[in-house]
Amino acid sequence: MSLYVIVGSGATGSATARQLADAGEQVRLISLQGTGPAHERIELVAADATDTARLIELTTGAVTLFNCAMPPYDRWPSEFPPLAAALLTTAERSGADYVMLSNTYGYGPVDGPITEDLPLAPTSVKGRVRAQLWHDARAAHEAGRVRVTEVRAYDYLGAGALSPFTIMVGAQVLSGEPVFYPGDLDAPHSWTYTEDAARTLIAAARHADSWGRAWHVPSTSEAPVRELAERLASAASAPTPKLGYMTVAELEEIGRTNSVMAEFPEMLYLYDRPNILDASFTVSVLNIAPTPIDVVLSEMATAHGQPQA
Repeated sequence: MSLYVIVGSGATGSATARQLADAGEQVRLISLQGTGPAHERIELVAADATDTARLIELTTGAVTLFNCAMPPYDRWPSEFPPLAAALLTTAERSGADYVMLSNTYGYGPVDGPITEDLPLAPTSVKGRVRAQLWHDARAAHEAGRVRVTEVRAYDYLGAGALSPFTIMVGAQVLSGEPVFYPGDLDAPHSWTYTEDAARTLIAAARHADSWGRAWHVPSTSEAPVRELAERLASAASAPTPKLGYMTVAELEEIGRTNSVMAEFPEMLYLYDRPNILDASFTVSVLNIAPTPIDVVLSEMATAHGQPQA
């Protein structure tokens, strides 16, 4: 039994902790509030992840440090760099391998399937933040200070997942409310199941050739938003959803009083055209296959309205 440390107890961090613990490993799950799943092999710790000295103390002796933490969406430029720097320093000084959970923002707009070997060419503020975190970590890896790998996911699905779909579509569909979405409702789009992201993080941490490169999480679906919403409604026996298009002006108006929604306009290139994540390399090398979408939608339908743990 080995010790694994995970920072961030959101849906993917918690899923990673559960999967490791169920496999017989010891897990220390760190978050600001000390929350997470109840499990005899998961130790929940409340700590500030920017406190490097405390984080080193908690990580010493671990084989792997997983970074599943994410600051509030509207505070990435100010809060992500110091958070990531603390975790990178912790991995270097504790001797733990370092596995980062990230997304596709760093690629910028891409025509055609997104593969791991594409250069990072961000066009957004948040994309530049994500790209710089990877550049910093990879530089430490290439200098021989730490072993680093990064797992990149797309928009999340699953119970407790946070993404534009779950925030702006899923909850409304399950409640029988009209949906207004700021993107092409009929454009193919890749979707990541949180449990698949967790399985990819663990597989990357355990593969001898994982280090110094990125991996894509295999997508549970490439269905357009309209199809996904209709299938979610069917899974929940909810009314057929009424879907409409939200204009950029309407989105910006919402953003005047909602700081999180104000961050979406610069990312609309992800939703106004086809966006497909190619994870064939992950499938072939890490032997990760995606969970069928019907399983994911059933989970989301069942979880709707249930009290959060």
